[in-house]
Amino acid sequence: MTFLEEIFTEHPYLITIIWVVVIVAAAAVMERLFTRWLSRFIKRTEMQPDVGNGLTLTARLLILIGAVVALLNVGGVPTDILVSFSALGGAAVGFASTRTVGNFIAGLYLLVTRPFRVGDYVRIDGIEGIVKEISINYAKILTPANTMVSISTQRILDKEITNYRVTEERAKIFCYGFELGFDHSLPTEKLEEVFTDVIESYAEKLPKKPEYQLTRLTRLERNYMFYIYVEDPRDIFILQPQLLREITHAWDEAKPQSQ
Repeated sequence: MTFLEEIFTEHPYLITIIWVVVIVAAAAVMERLFTRWLSRFIKRTEMQPDVGNGLTLTARLLILIGAVVALLNVGGVPTDILVSFSALGGAAVGFASTRTVGNFIAGLYLLVTRPFRVGDYVRIDGIEGIVKEISINYAKILTPANTMVSISTQRILDKEITNYRVTEERAKIFCYGFELGFDHSLPTEKLEEVFTDVIESYAEKLPKKPEYQLTRLTRLERNYMFYIYVEDPRDIFILQPQLLREITHAWDEAKPQSQ
């Protein structure tokens, strides 16, 4: 019998102590490595601090649970009992928080794929406005009515998302479009002259002059899309109704008096 075998035979608890030290050390190393990687990931994705802290806390909690389970196993608790309790706990959590878990997974997916960021102007399921906050469970949207709407991340994944950020521009620019319909009381050339006169007054105020284009022509009306370009998405709240009012007013002034 070797010297080490004699020591372990006389002091069997030493093996348990060694395993405890190994498990604790491994958990500490895993926690350090994973949190460093997660910190770099949070900075790279420009994640909000509260969301990043939540992910870090969740990772640490999972590592702690794994370490506790390993320590209990080393301490002599049978594996089948640990598995039974884990399955029971998992089932309880699953039944109690199916929606929460779904939102959590959807939130992680949104944070990784990043269809929009905080500060973007978006439309989600008929709700449009400025993204003020993105968390694991909800995205908060400030609407033109100055109200805050919270949309669950799970619901967002099922809906069409429109982000008005212009991706090919180096500077942060948002292009917002809205449609207007006009009857045939004015010839097309005259009608478009009215648009141009109104738009020219915004040429020096915005990073890019507003634009328009004919989108649909019917027997009763002509439909045009108007596009405004802004650097601050809050300007959309002001400019869209303002431009709409000026265009319709100029159109009314240009129409024949008999109309």
